[in-house]
Amino acid sequence: MNILITAASRRVRLIQAFVNALARLGLQGSVITTDMNRYSPGLYFGTRHYMVPLTTDGQYIPIIKSICFKERIQLLIPTIDDELPLFGRYRNDFNIMGIRVAVSAESTGLVCNDKYASACLLRGKGIPFAESWLPEDLDFSRLRYPLFIKPRQGRGSVGAYAIRDENELKFFLSYIENPVVQEYLQGREYTIDLLADFDGRIISVVPRERMVVRSGVTDRGRTLFHQGMIDVALRTAEALDIRGPANIQVKMKDDRVTVFEVNPRFSGGIPLTIASGADFPAWLIEMSCGKDVPPQIGKFTRNLVMTCYESALFLRDEACGEKAVEAVQGS
Repeated sequence: MNILITAASRRVRLIQAFVNALARLGLQGSVITTDMNRYSPGLYFGTRHYMVPLTTDGQYIPIIKSICFKERIQLLIPTIDDELPLFGRYRNDFNIMGIRVAVSAESTGLVCNDKYASACLLRGKGIPFAESWLPEDLDFSRLRYPLFIKPRQGRGSVGAYAIRDENELKFFLSYIENPVVQEYLQGREYTIDLLADFDGRIISVVPRERMVVRSGVTDRGRTLFHQGMIDVALRTAEALDIRGPANIQVKMKDDRVTVFEVNPRFSGGIPLTIASGADFPAWLIEMSCGKDVPPQIGKFTRNLVMTCYESALFLRDEACGEKAVEAVQGS
């Protein structure tokens, strides 16, 4: 069982989770990583790594296919928003090569990458989603503050701001490129990690509180069982036809759950979900091997707390992947 994880970046714990899952399942195999930056730490926690161009490069998919062929990949894990629609578009091509891609359809990736499109689709299907407006649709005389503004296409909380009054709103409308404005949701913030099999059947749903968030990623979190969040997650996954991993961002006040973002990929806080017993990497590996993995909804350790700390990797500069670049370019 050979696995390819793209955009390794800082996703060290996710890569380690797949390495550990192979060992626990008693399977021989490799975890191959790719990235465009040779100093990305995640590259060095797999078996081998390759340098690749930007997702927007016309040769990106052919290069990924060449790596898959060379490494005999059977499971492919895309990890960043930019590439999700692309891998969704070529999902059948990889299936023909005997490779399972843990990704939803191209249309799902495009909708989720567009915060306004997500709001329109999910609210239209009765999902409690934060009310959202484009700048041209705003009626300043009817707005109620505070509000929230962020890029229509964006990630990692970059360019996201709370808005207290009309002056701030007008400033940030001119400051942020292609913004979307949302109602400001009161309450605590949660991420719901979800895994569906390759046919769209939901295998696991794990809500967790985002106790401390740093650079858009959970720094301290806690799992909890909340049937309302699980129900909203199931309805959201069905509405979007999720395949593979996804994470749903919600806020909850007075037991009322409201979605404000959906990402059809692994979340940054996925190590907590895995540690709670919802072993998404192991289940994806088993499903890729043809094993039927029964639904495990609600089966995880509750009130498990994760608190993160920094670590560092030290590299000799001449050993940072030049051979890998040659291997890809020559394939």
